[in-house]
Amino acid sequence: MNIGFLGLQFSFGLQQANMAPIYRYLGAEEASLPLLWLAGPVTGLLVQPIIGALSDRTVSRWGRRTPYFLIGAILCSLCLFAMPYSPALWVAASLLWILDAANNVTMEPYRAYVGDRLDADQRPLGYLTQASFTGLAQTFAYLTPSLLVWWGIGSDMVDANGIPVITRIAFVIGAFLSITTIYWSVWRVPELPLGAGAIAVMRSEPLSARTAAADIVSAVHDMPPVMRRLALPMLCQWFAMFAYWQYIALAIGRSVFGTGDPATAGFRDAVLLTGQAGAFYNFVAFLAGFAMVPLTRKLGAPRVHAAALAISGAAILTVPGITDPLLLALPMLGIGIGWASMMGCPYIMLANAVPPARTGIYMGIFNMFIVVPMLVESLTMPLIYSPLLGGDPRNVLMLSGGLMLVAGLATLRIQPGSVAQPS
Repeated sequence: MNIGFLGLQFSFGLQQANMAPIYRYLGAEEASLPLLWLAGPVTGLLVQPIIGALSDRTVSRWGRRTPYFLIGAILCSLCLFAMPYSPALWVAASLLWILDAANNVTMEPYRAYVGDRLDADQRPLGYLTQASFTGLAQTFAYLTPSLLVWWGIGSDMVDANGIPVITRIAFVIGAFLSITTIYWSVWRVPELPLGAGAIAVMRSEPLSARTAAADIVSAVHDMPPVMRRLALPMLCQWFAMFAYWQYIALAIGRSVFGTGDPATAGFRDAVLLTGQAGAFYNFVAFLAGFAMVPLTRKLGAPRVHAAALAISGAAILTVPGITDPLLLALPMLGIGIGWASMMGCPYIMLANAVPPARTGIYMGIFNMFIVVPMLVESLTMPLIYSPLLGGDPRNVLMLSGGLMLVAGLATLRIQPGSVAQPS
């Protein structure tokens, strides 16, 4: 079921590891990078709730969710193929808007699809398996450029815009995986057929913009208390991770290689090292996702998530002071644990708290808890980067680590007994 999630998350991993360097190769200033990443939060804010509401009401021969998987995957593949060939900054930024919209069209129904297929006692395994596939996919995405170098393709082979050939090849691989893995999951694990009664209810109010809007308003009004309490920790943790992805390569460039100049070999080495470090923390997340299954059943998802965020925050705080590349493996252990929990535990809490018939729309609304923090970060970071953070990407990581710790504390407000636990 989660093979398709591997292709989807490979795409996200490519963005996390390569978009900031691509923007720098094309001439973007460091302070403006968050504005160039606005595509993700804005498209997620608009697309996922709407797609969630539509997929809850869609009646087709392929099911409720599948049409959205396939449309999103095709668009995603086309954009991934074109991205590293961008001749100018505005082209890369425009492609990222389309790419993120396509990813969001696929992402939300995929979350609901897993909830549709699984009983309550299977959901910890289902969503934490999804978290593990996220880690595995992003391990490959982060590591692909380094593997290409190890296979003999020089990191100094660049096009006229300074974009390395290894980056191009990585994006072509991502384009192939995006469509093939989604198709595999749909073919191997088709959606469960809806009963005649459920179809009759869905057809009683035909699919339209009005019914989708009404469903969104109603779902927000009836939002479960657990979902409301998740708002603050989600704000802190996703602000932190978005800033981390934007500035980690730049921070490593300064702390390990002593450079912030994108035209230097040291900067390209920093990008490769960032990919290797990112691959390692995602591999840790792949393993940690499975390890968290018995822990969430015993201790509850809120406690496990709070501990994982605290570990991740402490790890991020150590990164700016590290000058030896080998020592970066230590904080990546903690970041991987936090990342696995972020991709699994909140969805366990949510799936066990919302009505099954409204899983799609609530998964879409819950995505707003991710993209709104990203939007806030994108708009505020350019304002504080120089005056408050000294124009130093290492200070951005210090801010990220602190916010992760706050997110862990905020998660403790959610008592394990307030979340319906699997039998």
